[in-house]
Amino acid sequence: MINKFTILGCGSSLGSPWITNYSAKLSKNSKNIRSRCCAHIQKGDLSILIDTSPDIKNQFLKNKIKSLDAIIYTHEHADQTAGIFEMRPFFWKNKKKIPVYGSTRTIKSLKRSHAFCFFPRHAYKPIMKARIIKNNFYIKKNNSIIKIKPIDVTHGIIKANGYLFDKVAYISDCNFINNKNIKKLMNLKFLIIDCLRNDKHPSHFNFNDAMNLINIVKPKKTILTNLHVDFDYFKLKKRLPKNVVPAFDGLSFNF
Repeated sequence: MINKFTILGCGSSLGSPWITNYSAKLSKNSKNIRSRCCAHIQKGDLSILIDTSPDIKNQFLKNKIKSLDAIIYTHEHADQTAGIFEMRPFFWKNKKKIPVYGSTRTIKSLKRSHAFCFFPRHAYKPIMKARIIKNNFYIKKNNSIIKIKPIDVTHGIIKANGYLFDKVAYISDCNFINNKNIKKLMNLKFLIIDCLRNDKHPSHFNFNDAMNLINIVKPKKTILTNLHVDFDYFKLKKRLPKNVVPAFDGLSFNF
């Protein structure tokens, strides 16, 4: 059975380079071309997407992802949700609504900003059904099942979700995690964690924040994501211990 986790995008809210072609002092290498954050999990024939970035169509095509069974959202910001309408072909292909999981706040926001995905509009049928996350849950297809634990984190002025998939944790956007939830991150095989830039930021972990968390929870391997144009892949990699690596678009591992 395939158990594969893929970082579809690892860039910050504007990606790199920006639409103005600004890329700070990034070297010209494919690992510095970053689309917006989201990830994909394949377990057997079960296909789960974490967030729908504005770049989601190209991310799916580039990684040859041809099926989708559910979407899990970390929070409601545009860089995590703006690609939601690109999922419409999977509604046609599956011949049923796509389950969408998120916090009460996130689901309310999606229903307001993308009402046409959840409610009939003109001649169009709704393509998604919302499922509010309150506790641990699971997603199943045939003999494949993924158990999921939400992890509450602070992301600036809002609450966001990280997720724990057995021994893999994905936390793309946060600036604070309380002690109760830090304990849930102990003994991980993989930690994918927000690491926006070197300087402090009001809604994201910076380099020191991410490294401090890593030193506390001690995962076997850590992948830094949500990387701003400040971080050149190769320069950042040289600063890191062997068990910590910067993300790049398309990075995958088996779990």
